[in-house]
Amino acid sequence: MELASTIHHDGDGGVADDLETVRGTTRWIQQESGLPGAGGIVADEELRDRIVGVRRAVRALFARVVSPAAPSPADAHRLMPADEALDRLNAAAARELVAPQLEWPAEGAPAARLLSAEDDPRVRLVAALARDAVDFLSGPEREQLRACHAPRCVRYFIRSHGRQEWCKPSCGNRARVARHYERTRGAAGEGPAAAL
Repeated sequence: MELASTIHHDGDGGVADDLETVRGTTRWIQQESGLPGAGGIVADEELRDRIVGVRRAVRALFARVVSPAAPSPADAHRLMPADEALDRLNAAAARELVAPQLEWPAEGAPAARLLSAEDDPRVRLVAALARDAVDFLSGPEREQLRACHAPRCVRYFIRSHGRQEWCKPSCGNRARVARHYERTRGAAGEGPAAAL
């Protein structure tokens, strides 16, 4: 979800892209503490392109999940085809060969971790983003994925209760204000002045 959310409302009626520049991409990578080796990676244009490619695939597949509802308006007009998105996501995930390793301390429960043979932290980073997306899209949370359709919002979110329509309360407030405005504007257009 963090990767898909690098496209968001900019606060001024437009869309912001945290990965638009190499500098922004580096900032985002270093803020994501759960990514492998993220703290020491400085992006270049090639890495930015690979991450944006995975994000485009993820957002296209998110649009497929929420269908027949409308996808996020940020990229609804330029979604890549689902088969291309699947190929791109799977190819990115396959770039890092990993093997599960079992660790079982004398005191405590066993735990699994993935051991990588890949030396390049950039390859590990992109592959981890793709694997996380594969895990999400093949897991149970996928059924709760929604696109927020509040005015100016472009986020996808995981619905936490049955009646949730927006990604956050501020989006719900904007949607209610917009509906109220449309109702009052429509009612004003139906009055005596409209008949003239």
